[in-house]
Amino acid sequence: MTNEMLTPLTFAEFAEFCSVIEKISSTLELAARIASFIKKIDSDADLYDSVMFLMGRVYPPWDEREVGVGVGLIYEALKLATGVDRRKIEDWIRETGDLGLAAERAVSGKKQLTLFEEELTLRKLREVFDEMSSLVGEGSQKKKIRMLADLYITASPLEARYLTRLILGEMRLGVGEGIIRDAIAKAWGIENEVVERAYMISNDFGKVAVVARNEGREGLLKMKVQLHIPVRMMLAQVADSISEAVEEMGKVAVEWKFDGSRVQVHYGNGKITIFSRRLENVTNALPEIVEEIKKGVSENVILDGEVIAVKDGKPMPFQHVLRRFRRKHEVGKMVEKIPLEVYFFDVLYWDGELIDRPLEERRKVLETVVKEGERLKIATQVVTSDVSEIERVYGDALEAGHEGVMMKNPFSPYVPGKRGKHWLKLKAVMETLDLVVVGGEWGEGKRSHWLSSFELACIDPETGKLLTVGKVATGFTEDDLQELTELFKPLIEYQEGKRVIFTPKYVFEVAYQEIQKSPKYESGFALRFPRYVRLRDDKDVDEADSIERVARLYESQRKG
Repeated sequence: MTNEMLTPLTFAEFAEFCSVIEKISSTLELAARIASFIKKIDSDADLYDSVMFLMGRVYPPWDEREVGVGVGLIYEALKLATGVDRRKIEDWIRETGDLGLAAERAVSGKKQLTLFEEELTLRKLREVFDEMSSLVGEGSQKKKIRMLADLYITASPLEARYLTRLILGEMRLGVGEGIIRDAIAKAWGIENEVVERAYMISNDFGKVAVVARNEGREGLLKMKVQLHIPVRMMLAQVADSISEAVEEMGKVAVEWKFDGSRVQVHYGNGKITIFSRRLENVTNALPEIVEEIKKGVSENVILDGEVIAVKDGKPMPFQHVLRRFRRKHEVGKMVEKIPLEVYFFDVLYWDGELIDRPLEERRKVLETVVKEGERLKIATQVVTSDVSEIERVYGDALEAGHEGVMMKNPFSPYVPGKRGKHWLKLKAVMETLDLVVVGGEWGEGKRSHWLSSFELACIDPETGKLLTVGKVATGFTEDDLQELTELFKPLIEYQEGKRVIFTPKYVFEVAYQEIQKSPKYESGFALRFPRYVRLRDDKDVDEADSIERVARLYESQRKG
């Protein structure tokens, strides 16, 4: 099938479809409508872009490219294209709560018209995004503003709404990963589980849709783990007790639970790529780990591990690792300031896929492909069914300054992206929630130039909708508030008095005394005495705790 001969999908058609599904609340109907829409698309390129754009993504999470346009540049471009200034747009956002709707209003009154108005297609939009993502250095911001202004000049008001939302990564359609998975499955008559597995090992729903259309079920089943394309990391459930784990598994593989940052290391084709838990490429931030891998790891492997910061033989708090991950400049200075070690505990690939092999087999491969060094370790593992032996390992982990233990089923496969009972974690600290920061408030007095409280939301995983669950204003040091204010400033969409609304991008780990029922918040729940624990910069918005987990914790309190 040659894409060149096919009718290109216009952005106007895409936007029209978005405006229809935005009004649909039923997840079943949403999946059915999307299935019908994507099935009719002619070309692979348009199918790929439609699926990605519906989710508010331009590139897969592991792709290093980013359009690099924040709220500030959108205001500039809209002013250039329509003559409407930032203050007026902010007024409209206060009315509607949405920069997309404000852009729609600005464009509906635009004076400028181009002489030769070319219809905007998805392919053309993709070309503009690719060009924007390639712009760096001096003058790049001005070029981006000009290119975006040209798009707004060409765009209809409805197109402006979805163009703005797409750039912000927030389409507001209620279309999460679950709905896209179901839509692809329905469009080409493939089981949900097969579509989901293909996604978990490729992290690219656009590609999954194209393979499903062209090669069907067999094509998806043939998709394998590939070097330098990250796999969703296997996750653990919280264990109630050690005896529960022994009862569940019989034999238990016990390892320390490190208070660090999860990494997936790909080494092959003469290249090393390190991905964070969010599947972002963090290779350049970890030069000393890269050097150790070259010395101590066999090629053609994908390893799962944890990077920890160590000082005087003791682990430093998790935040220190994340500072290294965020560092783009003067990495050398940070190498001295925050020394890192990596502990590997699993292998997903060695000259071929290993994820369906049992853990005990993968462990033998791990010991074959990794030679320990100064910064390079293999996590110690004890296999036992003796509760007192597990308690001893747990005590040793806490004594060494780590979080607790991981208890794993030695016969289990590696299940990407799943939080199942094959892996259980036992921590000494109280239960916490990972919640998305959606808003905040400026402080008072000497804190008036800092954000001092933050509005939090859990996620509905099917629709991707964020449901508020409370505010957190305690647990912050002054350094935290200064750092978080700098981090969140570029994400401010609008301000109303002291209150600000952010583009959702970051996750906080929050402790609390209890969960209460509350009609005040969209989730129906409120946290009592919430306290900030840390920024979970390693977690994506999609990985925040779900409304189901909040409800489950609420129920378990009542039983307790």
